Amino acid sequence: MRYLYRFGFLLCLSATFAVAQEADNQTNDETKPIPEPVSFVSDHSSRFNGERIDYKVTAGETYLRDEDGEPTATLFTFAYVREDANTNRPVTFVWNGGPGSSSVWLHIGTFGPKRVSVPSNADRPGRPPYPIVNAPETILDVTDLVFIDPVGTGFSRPLGDHEGTEFWGLVEDATSMSAFIRDWITANGRWNSPKFLLGESFGTTRAAKVAHMLETDMNIALNGIVFISQALDYAGSTPYMDDNLISFITYVPTMAATAAYHGKVSPAPDDLEAFLTDAREFATDELLPALFRGNTLDAATARRVGDRLAYFLGLSPEFVERANLRVNGRQFAKELLRDQGLAVGFNDARYTRDDIDDLAEVPEGDAAGDALSAAFTSALMSYIRDDLGVTLERTYHVSGMDGLSDNWRWRPVPDGKSWEPRWVNTAQDLSKAMRVNPALDVLVASGYYDLVTPFFDAEFTLNRHAIPAERVQYEYYGGGHMMYVNEPSRTRLLEDVRRFIAERSAD
Repeated sequence: MRYLYRFGFLLCLSATFAVAQEADNQTNDETKPIPEPVSFVSDHSSRFNGERIDYKVTAGETYLRDEDGEPTATLFTFAYVREDANTNRPVTFVWNGGPGSSSVWLHIGTFGPKRVSVPSNADRPGRPPYPIVNAPETILDVTDLVFIDPVGTGFSRPLGDHEGTEFWGLVEDATSMSAFIRDWITANGRWNSPKFLLGESFGTTRAAKVAHMLETDMNIALNGIVFISQALDYAGSTPYMDDNLISFITYVPTMAATAAYHGKVSPAPDDLEAFLTDAREFATDELLPALFRGNTLDAATARRVGDRLAYFLGLSPEFVERANLRVNGRQFAKELLRDQGLAVGFNDARYTRDDIDDLAEVPEGDAAGDALSAAFTSALMSYIRDDLGVTLERTYHVSGMDGLSDNWRWRPVPDGKSWEPRWVNTAQDLSKAMRVNPALDVLVASGYYDLVTPFFDAEFTLNRHAIPAERVQYEYYGGGHMMYVNEPSRTRLLEDVRRFIAERSAD
């Protein structure tokens, strides 16, 4: 393994003086110094899908620039590029969600050439050191990979006098990511490469908007998009709003899968797929009409629907009745195993935690996040230093800089333009991108036990908004939001994504 470390010298920017008409109005306008971009380059060789691949990793900064060419922010990325690749080799741009998450989860969890090994059965990984193992199943045999940390995450930062809030917003974020992709394919001579986006969670929200910007504003055609734990229309993934009837429906199949996993459905289903099909049909054909009727629903129907809902969710009919048939995902996470003093996880409901307050309405935290965050962070920081030679003296923000979440701008239109607040929704961006480019296809990967972005919501969202159904492929896995922490799901996810990319990269 060979390392090449490049670091530009600090540019000493002298203070500029604005000379006014009168000398006593002279001001000293100092600009924060901006160093040259940092880059760590290393050569590697390994086997992926049975094929020996020699590849170069460039872990480094790309400067975003304004219309005058002045740097505004640095994006730190990890680019895995095959050594003998021609300019027609596919390239996939990968990011996580948040907003405010670095790419740590997809990078060290499944798509990077090495991964952190955690228990597949939702047990906690325990104490460090955490095993960092080769990932020969990953997809470097069919595509180059560029993992992107948005501004304010990882090592990515605003530069000079620019503030993070200039990049922290639905539109602002997608604009910066689109600009990076344009600049990267230009700098690397990859305009004619098959191009893919792969995002998780809010990263799918971002991917739909970026796809629209690339296709309509930059004339950059995409071959495909991979949505992992999709979140395009937030109406179906916001379970804590009392008047949001949609999420009371979209969450039912995920809650049913969770109840079955924890042995709370009686009689236990023999076939999970058939059971979940029944849960979908019940939610759509029985629960939705009942909720729509509100207080005009007759008592007999309410009792019948309530008993059916209690069966699917593994809860008592009394609890469902007290909830007025409106059991939201967070209440469910606390109630399902309340008799054991446990709460199930949001990101992955296979995980459990022992809360301090057993009488609370919702869990105190996320069991899955608690279990996995330290292992993923430790593994990534060890890997990028030991294997990639990254020794940057800067905090790597796994979950975003201070203030990112509080200052995130969801408004999709400029200030001064009329806009009525509504659910976040980038599904229309995807629909428009797919019409501009009739060859653009979508793969949707969902975990059965994901109480953050339920799999039925993916179906509900992508079956609407004039999205061409024949160009959307759905796959389901026995895990949660990060289904790849379940080993059978990880390997099958990689197989599905490999096939999707290979088929859409062929001449």
